[in-house]
This record gives sequence, C-alpha cells and structure tokens, in this order.
Amino acid sequence: MPVQKREIFGWAMYDFANSAFATTILAVIFNHYFATVVAGGERGVELLGFRLHGASFFTFSVSLSMLISAILSPFLGAVADASASKKRFLMVFCYTAVLFSGLLYFVREGNYWRGAVFFIIANIGFAGGNVYYNAFLPEISNDRNIGRISGLGWALGYIGGGALLAINLLMLKYPGVLGFPEGSFTVQDCFLSVSLWWFVFSLPTFFLLRERAQKIPLAPGKSYFREGYIRLRHTLGRIRTFRELTKFLAAYLIYNEGIETVIIMASIFGAQVIGMETGEIILFFLMVQGIAFFGSLAFGFLADAIGNKRTVMISLVIWSLIVVWAFRLGILWDPKTEYWILGALTGIVLGGSQAASRSLQGIFTPDENSAEFFGFFAVSGKFASIFGPLIYGILIAITGSVQSGILSVLAFFIIGGILLSTVDEKKGMEEKKSPVL
Repeated sequence: MPVQKREIFGWAMYDFANSAFATTILAVIFNHYFATVVAGGERGVELLGFRLHGASFFTFSVSLSMLISAILSPFLGAVADASASKKRFLMVFCYTAVLFSGLLYFVREGNYWRGAVFFIIANIGFAGGNVYYNAFLPEISNDRNIGRISGLGWALGYIGGGALLAINLLMLKYPGVLGFPEGSFTVQDCFLSVSLWWFVFSLPTFFLLRERAQKIPLAPGKSYFREGYIRLRHTLGRIRTFRELTKFLAAYLIYNEGIETVIIMASIFGAQVIGMETGEIILFFLMVQGIAFFGSLAFGFLADAIGNKRTVMISLVIWSLIVVWAFRLGILWDPKTEYWILGALTGIVLGGSQAASRSLQGIFTPDENSAEFFGFFAVSGKFASIFGPLIYGILIAITGSVQSGILSVLAFFIIGGILLSTVDEKKGMEEKKSPVL
C-alpha cells in the first residue's frame, strides 16, 4: 500500500500536538512551578524523614514515571505488533496523558503529592505514546528519506510546542492581546491549554494515519498479550543478531541521558542560577523552539546526505560545548547574555540530534517488529530520563546548588559518543534484513 503525503502529514501532526506537553509541562512552566512553588523550592518537602529540595522532588518524579514506562514499553510494543494495533495503543496513551495534563489544573502550592501523581501518569502517557508514534516511521519512509521525514516530525513539534508556549506567554503577561482583562489567567490555565491543544491537534493523526501491519493469527486459547510475551522473549533471545542496533541503543541510552537532563533542568537552571522570571524563561524557550525548527530540518537533510551516525556525532560535540560553557557562565560576557547564546546553540542541535537518532533506529529496525523494537528504543530513552535527572537531583540535594551538577551531564555525552563511534551504520542496515520472527 503506497504511502500518501497526507499520511506523513498526519503522522507528523502528532509531534505538533504532543510537543505542547514537552514544552509547557516538561521544559518551561510546570517543572519550574512544581519545583519552586508546589514543592517549596529550597525549603523543599519532607520525604522519608529527609528535607528534599523542590527541584530534586521533581526530578525524582520524572525518574519514577520513566522507570514505569521503561518496564511497560517493550512488552506492550510486542503486543501492538502482534495485534496490528499500534494506532489503538497510541490513542489510549495519548488520551490518558491528555486527561491527566488537564488535571494538573487542580495542583496548587503544597499539593506536591497530588501534583506528582497527576504528572507521573501524564508523563507515562506522553512517553508511552511516543513508542507507537515512532514505530510508524519505518512504515511511512524508506532508507533514502527517513532522515527528512523524521526531521519534519521534530520540526512540526517545535512549531506546535512553540506556538502554545507563545499563547501561554500572552495568557500570563499580555492577556489583553487575547481580548481578556489583566489577571484573567494563571499558570494552571496553561496546563489546561496543553490538554486541549493535544486533544485537538492529535485528531489528524488518528484520522489520516493507516495501520499497515497485519494481525498474527492466534492459536486456540491464546491471547495477544500472551503472543506479545512470546515475541518479546524471542527477541531478547536473538538480540545479538542485531549487534549494531544493540550497540546503538546502548550509546543512545547514555548520550540521551544528557539531552533529557538539559531539557528538564533548563528552565529551573535559568530561574535559580540566572535569575530569569517566568515571562523571560518563556521568551527564552520560544527562541530555542524557533531555532530548533530550522535545526531539525537542517539535520534531517544532513543525516540523509552524510549518514545518521555522523550527524549525531556532530551534535554530541556541540552538546558537550554547551555543557562546559554552562558550567563556566560569565567567562566572556555577563551570565544572562551567555545563557541566551547557549539557548541558540541548544536550538540548533536539540531536534537534530534526536531526529537523527530516531532515523538511525528506523534504518536498523525490521518493519514487522517496529513497535517492539521502538519499545526498546523507548527503554533507552526512558532510562535516560531516569538516571540523568536522578543523578542531577541527588547532586542538588547534596550541594543545594542547581549549577553544581552540570558537569555530570558532560560525561553522558562523552561516553555515549565513544560507544556510538563503534556502530557500523551499513552493517546495521544489513542486519535489518534478518527478521526476528
């Protein structure tokens, strides 16, 4: 069945829709609000007899949600492959996240347990849905255009996330532009806007994207959950058949630790180290989003031209520079000026490194096992969101300083880059032709 352009558009629109969560909830407004207001900032919260910094409590919540998602993703991905139901699973995770993103509206100062529970469920929905969304990529692309299509998804994501973030800025700072009197909106209204945005703009995905996979016939008395377990066990037994994919996933697990930690901690860093106000942080991320749109497209073409592995390696060099400079802020100009420059550099590589990584996974992945294998890809991503923020959170808890742990991120980029350098891209594409089943 030939792939139509409207299907590619429908697929990419999911990035447009769910990036509202990635920006407003994970990266800019909710994380800062939760760490500093809900969980008390430096005053922190009581946990198991210890006084825990608000930022640490948030990073631990992120880590727990990612741990749960990492455990579920490969198994449910195998079930989705066997039952040809990637789109159905995507819908369930999507609208679970939509619901609990909306429930964040009811989180106020001191409601840190309520906020943590609602956030954890929403983040599981966000991360879990991406498994099935990513799993469609090999079906709607080929080895010649996968980089561009992956980059298109990331680019539209930055437009979507940036557009809602701009609306949130108007809601909080300039409601008159939207026709409302001063003080009409609170940060809670921003969380509700994420839920509405995600629901509306995910509809093209579910209307336009086709499920091309075919269900596996079941023997009497078997279920697709049982079949999913069998497929997963079989894959784990033969994972060494895909040596280059395995090496890539190990590298991705490590270097993505650094990327995810930077995304999650950037607004908290900006507020507590640089002294930026909420409106300024939003403007900062709007700049990052705008540059990331062009960076995603550029890196997508670069990946198709010179290879996905080389493209990721270039991005890791730039990421390492960003981290070292963040640790030494103020070495050339004032810290705030340099932080804006770092934001621009981050925008260049943010979507590009992840788009090229997704493309590399795609060209290594057998089509008939796409959701299952992207479940393993998700596990690498989830563990990146477990240990990176966890280590950073522990360092904050020990030192009381948000800036103190920044060099821990550099280690992830260096070690991940070394592992990635051992991956043979051409050999990995050949291994793809040996199906798991």
